[in-house]
Amino acid sequence: MSTVSVVGPDDGETIQLGPTQMRILEDGSTTGHRLGIGEITIAPHTQGPPQHRHAQHDEGFYVVSGTVHFTIGETTHVAPAGTLAMIPPGAPHTFANLGDTPAVMLNTFTPDLYVQYFRDLRNMIAGGQELTPESTVAVMSRYATVPATDFA
Repeated sequence: MSTVSVVGPDDGETIQLGPTQMRILEDGSTTGHRLGIGEITIAPHTQGPPQHRHAQHDEGFYVVSGTVHFTIGETTHVAPAGTLAMIPPGAPHTFANLGDTPAVMLNTFTPDLYVQYFRDLRNMIAGGQELTPESTVAVMSRYATVPATDFA
């Protein structure tokens, strides 16, 4: 029989990254590494990572609460709760919570490659390195992800 994963509302691996929290709900171990899922909570008035491109995985964002601003290249999309954004490999993207309340998103990675990125950021911070755009980009580079410098 296959292993089933049930993650309750207080379960999962929680990673604090400055004003943003990632709760890993599926790290790929149940899905044969085909899918990773996280819950991202973004504090008010918080920018996301530098705009970037993934070469080896699709990324999905479903806005559960609040409003998220997705910047895809030069276009910004205002995404209230109920919005789904699917980012294929190669598409430049970032996100931000410009509002006055926290925003919560479900975040998918197909395959699960990018789950480890969040763990690496946590370990970097725990090791005393500051979370900056430059340090974030350095960690991204381990996961076939590069800055979208043409839109920076």
